[in-house]
Amino acid sequence: MRNIPLRQVRAVIAVCEEGSFTRAAERENATQSGISQHVAAVERKLGVKLFDRSAGGAMPTPAGLRYYKSCVGAVGVLEHAAEEARALAGKVTGELRIGLMPTFTRAVLAPVLDDFVARRPEVRLRIMEGYSGLLTEMVLKDELDFAVVPAYEGTRGLKARLLVRDREMLISGPRAGFAPLAPVRLSHCKPLKIVMPGPDNIRRRNLETYFQTHGVEIETMLELDAMIGTLEYVARSDWVTILPSVISVNDIGRAELMVNPIVEPELHAEFVVIQPTRRTLSAQARLFLQRFEREVAHIHDVWDAAIASRNSSASARQIAS
Repeated sequence: MRNIPLRQVRAVIAVCEEGSFTRAAERENATQSGISQHVAAVERKLGVKLFDRSAGGAMPTPAGLRYYKSCVGAVGVLEHAAEEARALAGKVTGELRIGLMPTFTRAVLAPVLDDFVARRPEVRLRIMEGYSGLLTEMVLKDELDFAVVPAYEGTRGLKARLLVRDREMLISGPRAGFAPLAPVRLSHCKPLKIVMPGPDNIRRRNLETYFQTHGVEIETMLELDAMIGTLEYVARSDWVTILPSVISVNDIGRAELMVNPIVEPELHAEFVVIQPTRRTLSAQARLFLQRFEREVAHIHDVWDAAIASRNSSASARQIAS
């Protein structure tokens, strides 16, 4: 059997991931008839039907889905080989397109950029801030090399790996009456007036599950998918919100916002790096992520030290009294 050209393999991958010949053609900068011809050619060579076609799109057959998974792995190996060759040649250049949630742009990003840009001035960075739905769509469309989003069930065409498991914190302004860094058991608080992300945000489901499971009472809720707006409103009102620790590390010791660890039980959020299944991370992407992970680890160390110091001081006051 003759080898199947890579462009035909990519056509199969695109149709399987997009669920449509039209969308696959848009993604591959090709015509719909061209994509159809490529897929038909593969089907003839293999002697199997890869897709069930309908007015609603294209659904892979069991044989098509198995072939897709093998093809994605093969294309990934080719991409990895190319990146390894460039890395061995000492070439860390080109464009790097990154998607980050506001969770990470407020405190993590600046020190990472301060270091990475100075070390890799030949890399052209483009960083997009957005929420998980938008960033996931952009990665699927190959508009971003990778993005950092909350852990989720998975999407065909994307692969993910765990980046960080972060502790959630209660964030409030002085009017809410919480002592800085004091552990808070939400089920023992009076009913909360809380700012929450919208229903399409993955974190919303996790927070609601925690509330229902552990008896947390909510007086009223405000939906706000705007991080700066949320923090500004909470700082000047008696409303509260819940956010990962990485976003609020710079608020330690400041009077504008109170940050309190949630306890009994603790609440955590997991974040993953997502990228197209058919691609491997470039050398510049891997270097950026390595520096990014080091910064997150440093922030966790800062939090551990701050909480330990607060607990030590509280214990000393109890003994003295």
